[in-house]
Amino acid sequence: MTTYQRPLRMGMVGGGRDAFIGAVHRKAAALDGEIVLVAGALSSTPEKSVESGRDLGLDPDRCYPDWETMLEAERNRPEADRIDFVSVVTPNHMHYPVARAFVEAGFHVVCDKPMTLTTEEAESLADLVAERGVVFCVTYNYSGYPMVKQARHLVRTGAIGDIRKVVVEYNQGWLATDLESTGQKQADWRTDPDRSGAGGAIGDIGSHAEQLVSDVTGLEIESLLSDLTSFVDGRRLDDDANVLLRFRGGARGVLVASQVCVGALNDLRIRVWGTRGGLNWHQEDPDRLLVTSLEGPEVVYQRGGAGLCDAAMQACRLPAGHPEAFIEAFANVYLAAVRAIRDGAACDYPDVHQGRRGMQFISAVVRSSEAGGQWVSM
Repeated sequence: MTTYQRPLRMGMVGGGRDAFIGAVHRKAAALDGEIVLVAGALSSTPEKSVESGRDLGLDPDRCYPDWETMLEAERNRPEADRIDFVSVVTPNHMHYPVARAFVEAGFHVVCDKPMTLTTEEAESLADLVAERGVVFCVTYNYSGYPMVKQARHLVRTGAIGDIRKVVVEYNQGWLATDLESTGQKQADWRTDPDRSGAGGAIGDIGSHAEQLVSDVTGLEIESLLSDLTSFVDGRRLDDDANVLLRFRGGARGVLVASQVCVGALNDLRIRVWGTRGGLNWHQEDPDRLLVTSLEGPEVVYQRGGAGLCDAAMQACRLPAGHPEAFIEAFANVYLAAVRAIRDGAACDYPDVHQGRRGMQFISAVVRSSEAGGQWVSM
């Protein structure tokens, strides 16, 4: 007999009216019926925060004007009624203060990436999470794709041999012009170092590329050399990044992250070559994984098809040929966090340590470029 487990109660900070990623998080969290949004401080403007909560049909008593009020009120609610975790989907500069306060209060946290604004904040947060013993999930959502899990399985089980080279690219074109000067909300804060951090494209999408390499290959970056460029006149943060990677154990890599590639939409792809074969995955064709081998012909794995590992199959919801993509990958990350919160066990989600490593990566890339393109250690 299956025992019913109630949905977890989620609060959200950020993601109100006109926010892109907040709506994505809410849809993903709701997809499997395991999470229900019950509270929110959804904007930095109190009136807009309350109105955004009302837009979503939240109880008026839980449409909070700011996150501090939300934290205090939720702490004072009976345990059977308060939120189980908070989702932090603010601009980057607010990740740390919000996440730290909720962790200190004993709440589990799901946080958008990059996890913090600085490496010092990341170190402090990782220490606090360990001290409080809470679940802390960072939404590197591309790790939730079934074919990414299949790629990881093939690499980790030796199907392509010892890794020699990795190439990862994340190309977009939406910042090819001075979009921030028009007041466009997403461009405005992402190109502002006070709100985005030291990295522009390298922090916004390059952090995804770094995490994808780590998740698929298990390799650790030993050192890197970077060249960051701001092509758009007056832009204060990089909009193009080119990075050479040296991994512990001898493998080599190339990472590209650019937001000025005119015509590119969300062109994330990873290629890994080993001593026995290689693999190729492209986010815009997410249901297919191409694997090459010295011993035989090319093999194409398909989401929902035959021959997938358990982790890949568990990440599928529909039979092969029925497209699943971005929202579902986010949902897989949320679902893994739910299981960790319920069971207190290790689950397949990007945790605070991956968030900390991501900040170390961004910092190293910026240092290398500022030094004129010198090799720096991670």
